[in-house]
Amino acid sequence: MLEGLLTNLRNKKPLVHHITNTVTINDCANITLAIGALPVMAHALEEVEEMVSAAQALVLNIGTLTKEQVNAMIKAGIVANSLKIPVVLDPVGAGATAMRTDSAKRILEKIKVSVIKGNSSEIAILAGRDGKIRGVEAAYSAEDIVGAAKEMASKYKAVVAITGATDMITDGENVAYVRNGHPMMGTITGTGCMLTSVVGSFCGANKDSFESTIAAFVSFGLAGELAASSSAVKGPASFKMAFFDEVYNLTEEKIKKGIKIEINK
Repeated sequence: MLEGLLTNLRNKKPLVHHITNTVTINDCANITLAIGALPVMAHALEEVEEMVSAAQALVLNIGTLTKEQVNAMIKAGIVANSLKIPVVLDPVGAGATAMRTDSAKRILEKIKVSVIKGNSSEIAILAGRDGKIRGVEAAYSAEDIVGAAKEMASKYKAVVAITGATDMITDGENVAYVRNGHPMMGTITGTGCMLTSVVGSFCGANKDSFESTIAAFVSFGLAGELAASSSAVKGPASFKMAFFDEVYNLTEEKIKKGIKIEINK
């Protein structure tokens, strides 16, 4: 199913325009390079339209949002939509504050988003379900989270991806469960933001957003597994270095051998 998607990415080297979280911006740029795409970080209102016009994907991350940043996201997103450039939204901390929730909803109202990627609480809140947020971390558990995600995917005609011990991705009809990953990935800041950049990278090079998102989750999680198995890893710092190397050294063969997915209709 995912055969050739990484090769396409590395051959095409899509330019991924980020308007993103300032806490993790450097890691997002570097993971984009490591997977094979080209990052650009530009958020000024005066240039976002011109910048996104040259890109193949737009990543929006509200982790450190301001009113001006959200306005820039919407401005860039409208141009991206007009040029049929995929838009990936990471609604970091939606539900933690009214500003975050309202900003994420405003973006979804104004822009056609290709992929919405968040944790279970963020997606539950945006889908209109009850949820609990602790800081920007998920503290939500419900049996109907898959149903909420499918409803949201159908409503916005987007792929909805939920991160967790087992990741869940749906296009409103099909549901993919990705079991690649390792607990060590939770010991470093920014893995969620970096994953969003990898999703944007795959979407910028491949037409199918559902398959691209699955490929991004599998690739990212598998790199975490491979890094954690290295004898050189002694803790979070050495894991982070090994993780970037494993993303850079991923191959189609490694993905085929290590993929852990289940797809249901």
